[in-house]
Amino acid sequence: MRTGSALLAATICGTWAVVYLVTQVVVSPPLGVGTTVVAGTAASVLLVLGYPSALRGPRAPLALRRRLRGRPAGARPAAREGRGPEEGRGAERSRRRIVAGHRMPLRSGLTADAARRTATRLRPLLGGDAVVITDRELNLAFVGPGSDHHEAGGPVRAAAVRSAIGKGRTVVSRRPSAMGCDVPGCPLRSAVVVPLVVGSRVVGAIGVFRTHDDPAPRDQVEDMASILSLHLELAEADRERKLAADARLDALRAQINPHFLFNILNTIASKSRTDPDEARQLLLRLSDFFRYAVRQEGQLAEFAQEYFFVRTYLSLEQARFGDRLRVRYDVDPQVLTAHVPVLTIQPLVENAVKHGLAAKVEGGTVTLRARVDPLTRTTTIRVTDDGVGVAADVLDGLGGAAPGRAGDGVGLRNISERLTTLFGERFTLDIQSTEGEGTVVEVRVPLR
Repeated sequence: MRTGSALLAATICGTWAVVYLVTQVVVSPPLGVGTTVVAGTAASVLLVLGYPSALRGPRAPLALRRRLRGRPAGARPAAREGRGPEEGRGAERSRRRIVAGHRMPLRSGLTADAARRTATRLRPLLGGDAVVITDRELNLAFVGPGSDHHEAGGPVRAAAVRSAIGKGRTVVSRRPSAMGCDVPGCPLRSAVVVPLVVGSRVVGAIGVFRTHDDPAPRDQVEDMASILSLHLELAEADRERKLAADARLDALRAQINPHFLFNILNTIASKSRTDPDEARQLLLRLSDFFRYAVRQEGQLAEFAQEYFFVRTYLSLEQARFGDRLRVRYDVDPQVLTAHVPVLTIQPLVENAVKHGLAAKVEGGTVTLRARVDPLTRTTTIRVTDDGVGVAADVLDGLGGAAPGRAGDGVGLRNISERLTTLFGERFTLDIQSTEGEGTVVEVRVPLR
């Protein structure tokens, strides 16, 4: 138990003892038990409220506590050797940001701009006079003495850098001749060069140069190279996830049922003889439908856009099915500005029409419900039909009501994989159905 807590507990016990002596022993006749309890409780409350100032002593100001938090006991905020207090604190803050991964430019990939900003930040931290970051062929960035001929965008001149990239291990150079620079009068005399690795591939290198024969600390440069390599691996994983998500989105576009197109075109052809104006309107809606499906960019869109897309699709289907297809919308206006995955709602609605109602002679109703929950920060979309339902064995293949799963079905597997790519485990895709009564599919995603 902390000293302050023990002191508070002892003080409260002593207070109750004093209250008891005063009310039950000193006073004659003794006061009632209720009076004693009230007096003791009041005194305890006053002690607890006054504890921070009366017993624990004055507290440090909030701003000071924030500065001191995380500092080892007895540590002093002294400047690092050779630097003033402000410079030392600034460098330490920069180091923490880099180690924690915040604002790390290479997190976006090994590009010239990211390399330049990274080299500029690392130069005062790694104890070198110049820092170079390269890919396998070119200097992406060079900051410090020697930048006139080790220019960014130029070929890798230093033999030490070429050797580190070729051998895939750290190279330490302690004399100008080992640097391998072919330009006379180069001020660089020593270097520590560490390859940057993604998986098992060497993709570049980071080098720290000095203008004297004592090279920079090897361990420090290697540690920083490991951090940079990790960020490059994360950047590559991000690119792969984006490519996979884009591929699944393209697959969803390709899955737009050609039978739907043929059926709508047949409907339009029929309407053109009986109602030319309606046929023209249907053609315009069909154009809007495919324009959105093909040209929509990115993985997320406002719900209002997806809502318009779904309404366009259902209006086309209603022209085909007539009174057999009824539609009900239950959409909270707050949802309209929320961002949802592109081409996620329409395939669910299409399943409801194609598999739920098309086979039912009298047709039925499709209901689209959407809500935002500000407390859980989620957007919920539910598609319900009162169609033929799904048999139990088929429902098991669709993943049942298990969150985040979907099996074979028009677009369902693809939707589930896209949601996993976008949100990890922070989504649910629930399917519930009763044969002969209908199906409910609910998607819940983080609010964006």
